[in-house]
Amino acid sequence: MDIEACIRRMTLEEKASLCSGGDFWHTKAVARLGIPAVMMADGPHGLRKQIGASDHLGMGQSVEAVCFPTAAGLACSFDRDLVRTLGQTLGAQCQAEGVAMLLGPAVNIKRSPLCGRNFEYFSEDPYLAGELAAAYIQGLQSQGVGASLKHFAVNNQEHRRMSVSANVDARTLREIYLAPFETAVKEAQPWSVMAAYNRVNGVYASENKWLLEDILRKDWGFEGLVVTDWGACSDRVAGLAAGQDLEMPASGGANDQKIVDAVREGRLDEAVLDCAVRRILSMVARSVEVRRPAAVFDRARDSALARALARECIVLLKNEGGILPFERSGRIACIGPFARAPRYQGGGSSHIHASAICDAAGALEALGARIDYAEGFALDTQLPDETLTQQALACAAAADAAVVFAGLPDAWESEGYDRAHMRLPENQNALIARLAEVQPHLVVVLHNGAPVEMPWADDVAGIVEAYLGGQQVGGAVADILLGEANPCAKLAESFPLRLEDTPSYLDFPGAGDQADYREGVFVGYRYYDSRRMPVRFPFGHGLSYTSFAYSDLRLSAGAITDEDALQVTLRVQNAGARAGKEIVQLYVHDAAGRVVTPEQALRGFAKVDLAPGEQTDVRFALTKRDFAYYDVALDDWAVPQGAFEIRIGRSSRDIALRAQVQVCPACPPPMTVDQNSVVGDLLAHPVTGPITAQLVQSFMPPVPDGKDALGAGTRQMLLTSVRDLPLRAVRSFVPDISEAQLADIIAMLNQALGKRA
Repeated sequence: MDIEACIRRMTLEEKASLCSGGDFWHTKAVARLGIPAVMMADGPHGLRKQIGASDHLGMGQSVEAVCFPTAAGLACSFDRDLVRTLGQTLGAQCQAEGVAMLLGPAVNIKRSPLCGRNFEYFSEDPYLAGELAAAYIQGLQSQGVGASLKHFAVNNQEHRRMSVSANVDARTLREIYLAPFETAVKEAQPWSVMAAYNRVNGVYASENKWLLEDILRKDWGFEGLVVTDWGACSDRVAGLAAGQDLEMPASGGANDQKIVDAVREGRLDEAVLDCAVRRILSMVARSVEVRRPAAVFDRARDSALARALARECIVLLKNEGGILPFERSGRIACIGPFARAPRYQGGGSSHIHASAICDAAGALEALGARIDYAEGFALDTQLPDETLTQQALACAAAADAAVVFAGLPDAWESEGYDRAHMRLPENQNALIARLAEVQPHLVVVLHNGAPVEMPWADDVAGIVEAYLGGQQVGGAVADILLGEANPCAKLAESFPLRLEDTPSYLDFPGAGDQADYREGVFVGYRYYDSRRMPVRFPFGHGLSYTSFAYSDLRLSAGAITDEDALQVTLRVQNAGARAGKEIVQLYVHDAAGRVVTPEQALRGFAKVDLAPGEQTDVRFALTKRDFAYYDVALDDWAVPQGAFEIRIGRSSRDIALRAQVQVCPACPPPMTVDQNSVVGDLLAHPVTGPITAQLVQSFMPPVPDGKDALGAGTRQMLLTSVRDLPLRAVRSFVPDISEAQLADIIAMLNQALGKRA
């Protein structure tokens, strides 16, 4: 397709029409110019290609497909290759079904565990979310199918999602909420980015020029098109002017006419419209060029892959006394309706018409286990049923071990609304507590898309977090319970003890249409670790049936500039008797503490597969961004001078190795000194620091004959207190300094900084 020739030949009306959908899922065709329509479909953990009546909440019928683990579980794999494989598989399925673009991945940060769509989002950590999103996009687009990175930006709640304003300061935006989008765009260049429903600091995301043009295109170099979330368009002309290319779904021609009118009335430059048309045509042309008509959707093969992926996503949270894996010779009581009919996905636009569903009870039997089943509780009520309870107690007491398959009912987690609390249904909590009294070998398997409170956690022997693990989650759970697979996943989000502990508790979901993100950069483990707050399970936690030893942490240098890369190496050994995989996590801590910042932040992760006794070296490379914070005054990333601690951990709360590195900015941050400049700021600056330190020492009374008349404690007190003084106040405490001398000091410092006196 000759795109420029098409644009020259198109009428104004044709250009405008191309900027909205032809129907619910297709772009518009322009038959006169040979421009075809292409199809989009919902993702991201399966292909939801609708047939018949269309909708964006998953209510209409869709083609039979394979449901893979949702992002909440997938992220616990900490495995870029695994996520890339999923992307490749979904891309092949899309080719077989004639789908040009899959709507995913979703990289919004889990600000609160109550967000109804958290099961579709990767993590509370922007680094992990961005890395996995990039891998997913790379895999999907390697098959000639476009990704639509969503929901840009700050879409962290379902409550009033189409009108709420997410009010976030610039530093928090850059470090937390925009960061995963930035990584995915820079590393993978998705074909499109989907603008969110909500407003960001008062401006709708689909009309936010600062987001769509200044950040996305200019700062990050995004080359694709921006598409609205379905129904997110508020003002079509304003959106187009801000960089919004494609409105979905069809507007019935109403918004197309508004574009035509705006151009003819001089309110919209036709060149802006041409840019949008160019990007849309580029996507259409690319999808047509790489179309694979002979592609086949092998559902049986992909369903087997779904089980393999799910095994990598299941987190063993507790395994007291080595209760797991179970011995096949014993009798296992399986309790709860999820044992026979697992909850494997959430509700809404990502809802997949699964091709086959594997339940844990059947899978355990297929693997040779002897099981008994009791329903235990009903899903359509929170009230305990004493008859069901007694049957479950008898079943558990007669067995060698018992497993309760608990979780959130379908109606409790979905796109479109948020959860009201973090609790499981009361009948489930009550049953688990009573079962723990009659069966000491009790394991709880959880099917949920986000953290839940666990009042019974100390009373059970084992806890397995299966998340919403896709259509083969039952088989994967059975593999873990019987030791067919060694659990290797770790939590991609913190599990607090209670909802009231969460950093956004007082401000989620906000009042009316205002959601104020007052917790700032202290999201998830950044908050809990900084507060030294007890949690049920920390970020990065996950157990194995083997053990791993960490040793020999080495840094490539003890001091670097922020332009240098720091190489980090350590050794990991499988110290147990079983083969297994370990997820090594690298955190960076600002030891100097010159900037208010979280206790630590994840800056690297690696997954290693080791046989018993085997060891390997794990390597990371850290760059400026890994030490930086977003300096709002500079409107840029900056590294504070000083010591940073490199921490290697099994989780954010289980740090095995530590080492320090001194980091100095290669280009000192700009500064102008005046009489209101604070001494401590001057001491912290790499240029003015040494000069100011000498001046401060000169302010102190002399020490005659080697004897300090002030005393060491008093001298230290004075040195500490002077740090908070502005230069003008120094004269009040050191009267020997004249106003002229102070002016000379300021001139000298500015000269050192390269500024005119």
